[in-house]
Amino acid sequence: MKSDAPITVFRDCEAVMIPSGDKLKLAAGSRVWVTQALGGSFTVMTDRGFMARVEGKDADALGLQDATASRQGIQISQDRPEDVEKLVWERLRTCFDPEIPVNIVDLGLIYHCRVTALSEGGHKVEVQFTLTAQGCGMGEILKVDIQDKIMGVP
Repeated sequence: MKSDAPITVFRDCEAVMIPSGDKLKLAAGSRVWVTQALGGSFTVMTDRGFMARVEGKDADALGLQDATASRQGIQISQDRPEDVEKLVWERLRTCFDPEIPVNIVDLGLIYHCRVTALSEGGHKVEVQFTLTAQGCGMGEILKVDIQDKIMGVP
């Protein structure tokens, strides 16, 4: 979703500046342009020229809907780590670089993903990834996004 028309922010909301990763408050009444709406978050350009990421939970501040609320996944057998791994990969494909409208899997940023069954039940998931640019301030943001989406795997 790219919008040529500005959107007026309905209420104050938190955002993260891209690529620095610094926090930013979008004030009610300010104007933004949505440049990307993928993976449950929104990338916006502010009226002051900043690019920022707004989480799906704050979609209402932009007059939009949180797309993650209606997300459906594939059915899996929780007994087989390979089935859980398929779902983990599906969830990783919903994580997007906030500057580029391509998911982190297709960008080639994930270089290790392993699911191990735990003796007490459940699974341990290990994911290693790299960033699109050295020193990118979005690393911690992507890490939290990855963790949140993997923690949602049944």
